[in-house]
Amino acid sequence: MRPSERRSPQPGPELQIVRSSPPIRRPLILTLDTQGQPHRWVTWQHAIFYYSRNMVAWDAGEACFTFHGGISRKTGQRSIITANSIIAIKGRALSSRTLRQIPPLTNRELFHRDRHICAYCGREHQALRLTRDHIRPVSHGGADTWMNVVTACRNCNQRKGANTPEQAHMMLLYAPYVPNKAEYLILSNRSILADQMDFLAHHLPSQSRLR
Repeated sequence: MRPSERRSPQPGPELQIVRSSPPIRRPLILTLDTQGQPHRWVTWQHAIFYYSRNMVAWDAGEACFTFHGGISRKTGQRSIITANSIIAIKGRALSSRTLRQIPPLTNRELFHRDRHICAYCGREHQALRLTRDHIRPVSHGGADTWMNVVTACRNCNQRKGANTPEQAHMMLLYAPYVPNKAEYLILSNRSILADQMDFLAHHLPSQSRLR
């Protein structure tokens, strides 16, 4: 159910969400570990669960969402929970191994990493005109990994064919890199809030093209 939807109040669990103020369509909440390291996106329903179970260590961000729940059988009052756009979850801090995990490679995130710019002609294109190019072709033993792929327009990809850039006499205009956790969170959220973007921007690697 969307936060803006209403229904008649019914006795029951206090987590029965009926509406929010201000209205917003399915906001995603940024979760952190207790050390302030970015972790993942969660739905507003998950955020309310964390608040109701006293699992939020601290919160941040300028955006707040107030959710009204069902009526308590014990008190006769409606439950109200306010969730911030950025929350830190109690528990052990994320391990360095978790923070260094390589994010999954998809065309959408690849094109965003490279700002929709072809690595060979340097022109910006719409996603429909872009492809994933393997610098060292798969047919030559190249891997399908962040460090071996760049964004290429269809014309340049066809021109390059099953060759390396050197063999095709096509110069790479930028180098590939592996996005870190913060950058991947930015790439994977189409409706990121301004305060969430500001927070994640401080965790971007120096080579990030999102800077």
